[in-house]
Parts: sequence; C-alpha cells; structure tokens
Amino acid sequence: MSHQCSHGHIHPNFSQALLTPEEQRRMTVQLALAMTTIGLILLSLLWRSLAPEQTAISDLLAGVAWFIVAMPVFRAGLYSLRHPDLHGVTDLLIVLAMLGAWALGDLITAALLPVLMIFGHILEERSVMGTRQAIAGLTKLTRSTTRRICEDGSFESVDSAMIRQGDIVEIRAGDNVPADGKILSGYASLDVASITGESVPQEAGPGSLIFGGAINLNGLLRMEVMYTGDRSTLGKVIALMKDAEQAKPPITRLLERYASHYLVLVLLIAASTWFFTYDSQAMLAVLVAACPCALVLSAPATAMAGIAVAARHGILIRNAAFLEELADVDALIVDKTGTLTQGRLKLVDAVLAQGSDYDDVVQLAATLGATSSHPVSHALAEYVSADNRLPVLDVQEKQGLGIVAQTEKGTALLGRADLFTEHGVTMLPQPDHQGPMVGVAHQGQFLGWLLLADTLRPEAPEALQALKQLGIDKHLLLTGDRLPAAQSVAGELGIQEIVAQALPATKLQEVQKAVNEGWRPLVVGDGINDALALKAGAVGMAMGANGADIALVSADVVLTGSDLRRIASAIRLSRKCRRTLMVNVFIGLGWTLAIVTAAALGWLGGAGALVAALLHNLSTLMVLGNTGRLLQFDETR
Repeated sequence: MSHQCSHGHIHPNFSQALLTPEEQRRMTVQLALAMTTIGLILLSLLWRSLAPEQTAISDLLAGVAWFIVAMPVFRAGLYSLRHPDLHGVTDLLIVLAMLGAWALGDLITAALLPVLMIFGHILEERSVMGTRQAIAGLTKLTRSTTRRICEDGSFESVDSAMIRQGDIVEIRAGDNVPADGKILSGYASLDVASITGESVPQEAGPGSLIFGGAINLNGLLRMEVMYTGDRSTLGKVIALMKDAEQAKPPITRLLERYASHYLVLVLLIAASTWFFTYDSQAMLAVLVAACPCALVLSAPATAMAGIAVAARHGILIRNAAFLEELADVDALIVDKTGTLTQGRLKLVDAVLAQGSDYDDVVQLAATLGATSSHPVSHALAEYVSADNRLPVLDVQEKQGLGIVAQTEKGTALLGRADLFTEHGVTMLPQPDHQGPMVGVAHQGQFLGWLLLADTLRPEAPEALQALKQLGIDKHLLLTGDRLPAAQSVAGELGIQEIVAQALPATKLQEVQKAVNEGWRPLVVGDGINDALALKAGAVGMAMGANGADIALVSADVVLTGSDLRRIASAIRLSRKCRRTLMVNVFIGLGWTLAIVTAAALGWLGGAGALVAALLHNLSTLMVLGNTGRLLQFDETR
C-alpha cells in the first residue's frame, strides 16, 4: 500500500560524528592546553636566554605552564587509582614522573612530559577512527532524498529515514536504495560492493529482493519497502560493527589482569636505578619509558583495522575475539540448503514427449504455476514474465495433485502423476530424479516432465578448494535434507562426510562430537535449524543475505552477501591480523624494554625523561604504521 502523502517535510541531520561529543570535547581541551603550555615554555626559555639573571620570571612562566597541564594529569591519575586499567598505568607513571621533575626543580621537564603524552593519547584516539569511518560510511549509504509514490500516483520527496514498511518508492539511476525491498517493476544493475563486498554488479528485475545501501547504476526501479532502520540488512551490519568496536580483544583483557603487577615492577626498577646511580634524570626516564601505550594499543588497533577491512569485504565480525578464533579453525561443518546451494528451486532438465517444444511447454507451465502458491509452481512462474503468460480461465488448484485450468485451446494440467491418471492422460515414464518433478499436459496430450532442483552455488567448488589450501581438510555436510540429495551435493564438492535428515538437536550433537574429538570447527549455516550448531562451534558463520534472524543472532561472523569465497577471505584476514598483532606486541614490549634499559643505564643523557617521552611516542607511531598495512588487504575483486 503506497503512503498517503503529507505536506510537511522533515530533514534531520544524520551525519554521524567519528568521535562522540565527549571525545571531541576532551580532544579539543587537550590540544588547547598542550599548545598553551608549549607557548609558555617557549616564553620561559626565551626570557631565560635574554635575561639569564632574572630567573624568577622564567621559572614563573614555566610554573604556570606546568600548572595548566598538571590539573588534568592529576585528575586522570586519581581516576586511574579508582578504576585501574592499562591506560591508567600510563597516567600514574606520568603523574609520578611529573611530580619527580617538579620536586627536583625542573619545571620545564615537568610541563613538557604531560604535553608529549597528550600528543601520544591523541594518536591513540585517532586509531579508533578506522572502524568508525567504516560505520559512518555505511550509514551515509541510505541517507538521501527518496521519491515516495503516493496513493494518487503523485511523487513526494522525503528523507530516506521517513519511509516505512509498505511504502512504494522510485529509484532512479545514480540513487542509493533507501531500504531493503522487493522490486515491483523495472530492470537495473546494482552496485552492492559496500554491503556484500561483491565487485560484480547485481542484476535486478521484478520480484528481486535488494539491499538498502546498494547503488542503482542504470535503469528506473519501483520498489516496495520491506525492512527499514535496524531491521534492514544495513542496519544489522552497522549494529554488529558497533558491538565489535566496543569489545576488547583477549590479549587486552590478559594485559589488564596484570596491570597492577606491572606498575609495581616499574616502581621497583625506578627505585633501583636511583639507588645504584643517584641519577634523578635516569629515574624519571625509567618512569616515562615504561609507559605501556604502544603495548596497550597493539591489540585494539589491530582488531579495529581487521574488523573494518572485513566489513569492506562483506564479512561482519561480532567480537574481536572471533577475529582471532578464525585463524585457528581446522574443520568445516556446513549446511546444504541455502548455504552450499541457492536455497531456491530451479528448472534443471526436461523430458519431453515427441513433438513438444521446450519453450511452449515452459510457457504453459509458468502460466499455470503463477496461479498457485506452491513452491514448485512459484519456481516455474519465474521463467516467463507476466506479459508473456497465456490467458487462462477456471483455474482449480487440487491439493496434493496440481493445477487444472482452461486455455483458449482446451484443458491444461500441471502436477503430479496422480493428476494425469485422474484425467485419463497417458504419461511418459517418470525419469529418475531426486528433486521435485511435475508433468504438463494440454488438450489431453502429455507434453513432458519438468525436473527441478536446488542448484549448487557456482562459487562453492572454488570456495571449498580454497579452504583445503588453507589446511582445512575436514569437511562435514550437515543437512536436514534426504540422503540422496545430500550425496549429490557432496559428490560434486568432494565432501566425504555426510549427516542427512538431521534435526537441530542432531546438528548440535555432531558439532559437539567434532569439538570433543579435538577439532576447532567453523560452522556455516543460514536457517533457524542451524542456530544451535552455530553457537556450539569454535566459530559460527551465518549467510546474511537470506539468513533467518535467529541464525544471524547466533552467529559470531555474518556474511552480508552469499559468496562462499568470503569464508576463505575471512580466515586469511584473521591469520594476517594475528601476524600483525604479534609484530605489534613485539614492538610494544621490545621497544619498551629497550628504552627502559637505556634509561636505567643513563644512556638517554641529561634530558632523559624528555628523550624517553619522544621515543615512547615513536613506538606508538610504529604500531599504528604496522597496523595500517592491514588496510591494504583487498580480495573484493
């Protein structure tokens, strides 16, 4: 039902900030304080060089500079005492180093230390923006003006956020699709790369289901809106990415567990340095050098970059932990219908009577199929457009048998063998076929059998071969379908292990059995009956394009498209993320140990604390630079 148009228009601002208002305010204040402090320190140094005998004014300027940054640093340190974590260790060490410099009368060092650390914190803030940029980019895909069709046939331009389920909208060439929906008329090529990661345009026509966020490359479409907002595919994608961004990687949780022990260790090293050397600068340098910012940043920066790159490939990872888990999977347990296969029936063969024309038989079958709600009839109806169907009258759908209708030339039949026996029509022998099969007759003459099947996804063989090349050799086909149908699919794909006619509880038992045998299975499915199995595997992956909501909720990873090759992409990305993380941890830990050692031995010179702070920020840049290499991962082409 098209929407009754209103005269008012609402145009809210939907731009999503990459940083929250609180984060923006904090960053602005930090930058302002840092720049003011630097200005005062420069004035202090200038005054000292121009009037070296008037040290009081120089010290006063340095003292004011120190006071400006001291209060925020003290506040952060106090908060860290009440809420200890890894970032808090850095705040406390800087507080101690700053107080030490102040006690020694080195006010310029006391002021510069927090300034240098402020720039380090800003670098860390910038590191979280990769995922947020991806989220913001996805959000903008559906933010546009949409042409909504009113009940009287007129058009109303509204913000895409104002459309609702059931609205009819027109999508012109170049427009973004504003929501998930079903095409009513028109043909077009759609760019769906932002959602599914698939670079090849999707051809869409009447009856096609399309995603919000796709871009109409050509043609004019009319679409009935089915899902908007959080219920749309793009809405679910954004929600999953936000959840993943907030989750802490396992290594971060491990480091936080030992944060207090680390602080005690650093204090002991600093105290020992003072005890053996009586070098106050070396002691302060140890406190600054031990700040674990690069180590703290290594895991979340890697995880966020990996999640953002995965989203670009149409792979949604619910939690950073599963990004790591994917690297360890060594077995595949996969559903058949809707996962390895298309999930819908297609005409695969025909056995026709002598003299029957294939196109004429399909046209008649499609015409009769369009009058029925049976899945087989629906599948046949798709083969002929509404304009090319034959006129029929007195249509009768006989439950369990088929369809009887009258055409201009006589009675037409579509259905099972019993229907033709009932009407006295002599049939051809039924062919040996595992899937659905229907016969067609017209004017008392049997025209032939039409054979349908749920066909294999074209990329399935390549996808499973890629998994074997990654060392995942154990493949188990787990399906609720009959054994012959399962064997047919398994034979085409080279899958040796099959469990057919499996109920949800059976699927769960099979996954648990594999886990108990020592495997770490990746479970891939798309339906309600896969939900239990998805939860039981090492990692559960759902096919998001047509998957049931409960499967998407149960899965750890969601493929927003239906390309099975993305499974191997996800595993390769996970393994690259692990290698990147190991390098980042080595940089964070190794660099910290190196500059702590150099500081304790007095190798950093008279301005050891300031040199340590600069080297500390250099390690943060190295971690971010190494993480940036992840962004070059691209298998979308």
